Amino acid sequence: MTWDASLLWQFDLLILLMMVICAIAALSLKDLVSCAVVTGAYSFLICLMWTEMLAVDVAFTEAAVGAGISTVIILGTAQYVKRRSKD
Repeated sequence: MTWDASLLWQFDLLILLMMVICAIAALSLKDLVSCAVVTGAYSFLICLMWTEMLAVDVAFTEAAVGAGISTVIILGTAQYVKRRSKD
């Protein structure tokens, strides 16, 4: 398999742009469930970045822990948190 290294910076830039958008969205959202989903997407994008850097073991761990278990725990916690004010 041939790998065109000239396209990697464009892929990195696209992932970086999507990570920045996810980070801004996670900070600006007021709904906890939506924020948990966006942070899960952020972790998945980091996983893609690790894969692109050929750190597959780190990417696998990030996908399992960051995008999987952490998102489930945050979603479970959000079910028990009650809002104090109505925005």
